[in-house]
Amino acid sequence: MAKPNFKFQKRQKELDRKKKQDEKLLRKQEKTEHPAEDEDPLPVTDEDDFNETAGPEA
Repeated sequence: MAKPNFKFQKRQKELDRKKKQDEKLLRKQEKTEHPAEDEDPLPVTDEDDFNETAGPEA
């Protein structure tokens, strides 16, 4: 009966773990990049227009 090759199994397990971590990191990066592109910059408010049309205050 052949002996199991534990070094090979360990190496395969490490490679699988590394691959999974890399995929998770990529998903995380995509998640943080997309909302920044989709969101509008600060919304424009009409406060400046309101203050200009109100006239002098004193």
